Amino acid sequence: MREPDAGVSVAVASASRLGESPMWHPREQVLYWCDIPGRRLNRFDSRTGALSHWDFDCEPASCAPCLDGTLLLAMRDGLWRFDPASGKRTRLAKPPYDPAQERFNDGKCDPQGRFWVGTIYEPRDPALAALYCFEDGELTRKAEGITTSNGLGWSADGRTMYWSDTKAHTVYAFDFDPPSGKLSGRRVFVSFPPRQPGQDLSHYGGRPDGAAVDAEGFYWVAMFEGQRLLRLSPSGEIAREVALPVRCATMPCFGGADLRTLYITTARENRPAAELAEQPLAGCVLSLRVDVPGLPVHLFG
Repeated sequence: MREPDAGVSVAVASASRLGESPMWHPREQVLYWCDIPGRRLNRFDSRTGALSHWDFDCEPASCAPCLDGTLLLAMRDGLWRFDPASGKRTRLAKPPYDPAQERFNDGKCDPQGRFWVGTIYEPRDPALAALYCFEDGELTRKAEGITTSNGLGWSADGRTMYWSDTKAHTVYAFDFDPPSGKLSGRRVFVSFPPRQPGQDLSHYGGRPDGAAVDAEGFYWVAMFEGQRLLRLSPSGEIAREVALPVRCATMPCFGGADLRTLYITTARENRPAAELAEQPLAGCVLSLRVDVPGLPVHLFG
């Protein structure tokens, strides 16, 4: 494994168990992210260094900003409108699955303000997870046949949607119709070699987890257990590889006033003690300045 990229630094030193779904709030100009098993939503203001959080009774997996100033939270027990100012949570949709075996995972809004969210089927086999779209109070199943939903993103022109199955080491692309949200033409965008039995992690490239798209249409993806972040061209070729100081990056997002700071959440949950001793930044939020800005986060509704 290469030495970590010199441009990678620590943005938030307070470690999550499983940091996920970072989101740069376009109005508040702050970073939100979830600690899924920690049942916590975090907020970081890079201008002041202020770090705050909210704790819940079940796992938050992803969040999106709403037009009215609240947040949409995807949690094991459904979709919720959450007001950070009051701490009040109002359910918008019940979970379309058995919460004992499945939960919501990666979720984002498309440019038209619909909220897309996938699930993770925790028994892992068979592949029963799915992708849903929440619009006008209705939750609609849009795609299926995977185990661990991740990697949501849209191309710069909004006409391609990306979606990954982390367990299958595969990122898919769909033709996306912006007015209707209709998906078609599902195809493999890129796939990665799975880890072989007995293969040392130092020789394993990882599997695709969360992702973000930049203004040139390149797809940045965190490679879980691969200790790296990749920038993929619109044709799926590796344009850049960023070596990280932690084994398990989970998701990047673009932030800062110029959207040129890449924030990267990471995990320490269920990692070997020896690995954590060697990688004390596991679970922290990392950052990297990049030349090409990211696409802005879209608001729900």
